[in-house]
Amino acid sequence: MKPASIAAQALGWVDEKTRAIVPPLHTSTTFIRDADNQYRSGRIYARDQNPTFDQAEAVLTALEGGHASLLFASGMAAATAVFQSLAPGDHVLAPKVMYWSLRNWLMNFGAHWGLRVEFIDMTSVDELRRAVQPGKTRLVWIETPANPLWSITDISLTCDIAHTAGAVVVVDSTVATPVLTRPLALGADIVMHAATKYLNGHSDVIAGTLTTGADTALWQRIRSIRAQIGGVLGSFEAWLLTRGMRTLFPRVRVACASAQAIAEHFAQHPLIEEVLYPGLPSFRGHVAAAKQMQGGFGGMLSIRVRGSGNASGEAAAIAAAAKVGLWKRATSLGGVESLIEHRASVEGAGTPAPANLLRLSTGIEDTGDLIADFEQALGR
Repeated sequence: MKPASIAAQALGWVDEKTRAIVPPLHTSTTFIRDADNQYRSGRIYARDQNPTFDQAEAVLTALEGGHASLLFASGMAAATAVFQSLAPGDHVLAPKVMYWSLRNWLMNFGAHWGLRVEFIDMTSVDELRRAVQPGKTRLVWIETPANPLWSITDISLTCDIAHTAGAVVVVDSTVATPVLTRPLALGADIVMHAATKYLNGHSDVIAGTLTTGADTALWQRIRSIRAQIGGVLGSFEAWLLTRGMRTLFPRVRVACASAQAIAEHFAQHPLIEEVLYPGLPSFRGHVAAAKQMQGGFGGMLSIRVRGSGNASGEAAAIAAAAKVGLWKRATSLGGVESLIEHRASVEGAGTPAPANLLRLSTGIEDTGDLIADFEQALGR
């Protein structure tokens, strides 16, 4: 089956006992031991052996073209499990522009863990070559497109450089989704998703995922960390995630088309200073994005509002966000509803987000309605 069919039918699994096409929800935390004290079912305890995990993990593995997947309680739980699998003193490269909560974790908990984390411009191949330390750099973390500037990192080139130095490459592909990019096919070792976002797509599940291209020693450490630290998903959330992935392809395709139209509409708008969207030919990372994103450039864009008179761009951006009706002022992204957020206010000191930047997560509403709503919010 092609990926869209895999997602829509969730691999076509049918419950063997009832013949139901919607999978059952397993809430049991423990499982019967055989009379001879063996567990031939393969399940002992639901913390890391929950049957409700099976279908969601299998669907994601198929979509990413990987070896295996793991569900976690959140995107942060998935991401930090990767870093916790490293040893104190290991050198790690991460992008300067990335998901703010993970960046904070690396700067604080990661440093306390003993990791030597170096933040670089991951979009620059030259800077990566200068920063990577052969035999010492253990992990290169990529986020592409990177929140909230949507900068693009060339996955293939980064993997070539990192692997030559003996480092593993992990890609946060939350925004691209497997609909648009398959990092494992481009050389990455592990793919991470904040499944709260596009994979689930309905703003009603907190979840994270990892998918590996091979059964490595690193992957086994990550599996052990999930089981021992316990950052696992609940049964109902895993069931909802499978439900959400069944509509992944149409949701992402609609969001991509709408985001492209919105970006093009406001790119030359007199009240807009800049539109940041990989689908615009003028965008710095457009060429790299076109190479590794197939079928669209994602549903995320950022718009920098121009100041006027005595009002700064920051004040104009915040005022515009206050006036929207269809767009919802809320954190997160990737849901069916369109969201808007003044990102600098959320991230605070040290943010790479310009003060006049509004982050937009395009949902599946009518594109014309979304444009009209933002237009009236800009009215001065």
